Amino acid sequence: MQANLLILILLTYLSLSASKLPNIVILYADDMGVADVSYGNPKAKIQTPHLDRLAAQGMNFTDGHSSSGICTPSRFALLTGQHHWRRFHGIVNAFGQSVFKPEDFTIPKMLKQKGYRTGCFGKWHLGWDFDAIRKPGTRKGDPRAESYDWSKRFPDGPLDHGFDYYFGDGTINFPPYCWIEGDRFVTIPTQPVIKSKPLAGGGTFRPGPMAEGWNPYDVLPTVTQKTVEWISKQKKDQPFFAYLAFNSPHYPIVPNKKFHGKSKAGYYGDFVIETDTMVGQVLQALKTHGFAKNTLVIFSADNGAENHAFERLRKFDQWSSGKYRGVKRDLFEGGHRVPMIISWPGIIKPGSISHEVVNQVDLAATFAKAIGYSLGKDEAIDSYNLLPVLQGEKYKSPLRHATVQNTSPKKFALRQGDWVMINTPSGAAQKEVPYYLKHLKIKPFGHETKCLLFNLKEDPGQRKNLASAYPTKVIKMKNQLQKYLDGYPCAPRNN
Repeated sequence: MQANLLILILLTYLSLSASKLPNIVILYADDMGVADVSYGNPKAKIQTPHLDRLAAQGMNFTDGHSSSGICTPSRFALLTGQHHWRRFHGIVNAFGQSVFKPEDFTIPKMLKQKGYRTGCFGKWHLGWDFDAIRKPGTRKGDPRAESYDWSKRFPDGPLDHGFDYYFGDGTINFPPYCWIEGDRFVTIPTQPVIKSKPLAGGGTFRPGPMAEGWNPYDVLPTVTQKTVEWISKQKKDQPFFAYLAFNSPHYPIVPNKKFHGKSKAGYYGDFVIETDTMVGQVLQALKTHGFAKNTLVIFSADNGAENHAFERLRKFDQWSSGKYRGVKRDLFEGGHRVPMIISWPGIIKPGSISHEVVNQVDLAATFAKAIGYSLGKDEAIDSYNLLPVLQGEKYKSPLRHATVQNTSPKKFALRQGDWVMINTPSGAAQKEVPYYLKHLKIKPFGHETKCLLFNLKEDPGQRKNLASAYPTKVIKMKNQLQKYLDGYPCAPRNN
């Protein structure tokens, strides 16, 4: 009798403790520039009222960054609190293997230890174990539908790295094109894709197996609806974590017809507006089901806008990177400076703005501090706790000693305060087109110098290379970068 009473008391305590923990929702856009969000600017060619409202309720970070200028690395870094370049640089291609190791720390694994339910929705793009379903005698990465047993469990995906539930399409522009729930295929990709037809806003699909009736226009609204449904089923006495990775506004640009013409920036702008609408649906679900007041919501993107932004600038006078140079893949600011909004009622002052340099790897340490989890010395080694910033406490700025950006092997940028050093002759990964150069009043950097140095406070457009004027600073920053590359963690463990 006494033992039963003690168990009841313990369970009650755990339930009460869990109910005090914040729910956490991450809304993650795909290829969205830092200036593609209106933040209440009535003159913006792309209006995002739901994101504007989220920013008004929380904190807008003007200097927020993804780990990489491309998607897979940024997603890995966000979920692990560890920079991708410690392990890899590129993306997971079609039928690519998982980038995770079984022992890896992840945010959902950590949260589950504190009693959270964890759900993942939309674009995974971190790999699965396709070999587990590949038929004997077929080659690795075989794109033919008949080379796989689609009835088998699909391992090494979200369920094996901390999530209780997954629903999504994997990656909208990489085969197989189908719906996946948990670790099983909901629809079987039996139809071959030889060459896809051009879609509304441009872009096509890579050849590979597709499920009959699969429609790319369904992806964004479907994964959002699945997220909303999952939230509606959560319990008040158990905290939850939802990670919704949109396929938008990544190519192919597929806004649904009711959003056509809603922006002044073509189909891309329309796709951003549809994404904003999906954000609104998730926020409404939190409110409807009584979770809004105890939910920490983060909105950001995996990298800057695709290089089609050059053409959009010419046609619509809309520059996705705002006052910054660069696009997706670049080491210039536009490649990795992204929208970043964090809302947490009762904790974050509504309508606050932070100019602190922050990175998506910082979410892991922030969540750990918020839920009372003690990070191990090998967990989230590059992650800084952002709670002092979020709570408006006094702290020594800059919070980060340094920030490392990377997209390609051996090419890095190191940010310290207002200064950024790029260890290559140019921060651009592709040719900078003439119209863009003229618009931003910039010139391409040649190979006359081995590195670049900019003061972003004075020169946010990264027009003037100061490397020759500050050789000592360059040497110090290169040495600091090398220290990180040799294995030194970017974040102190006592933060």
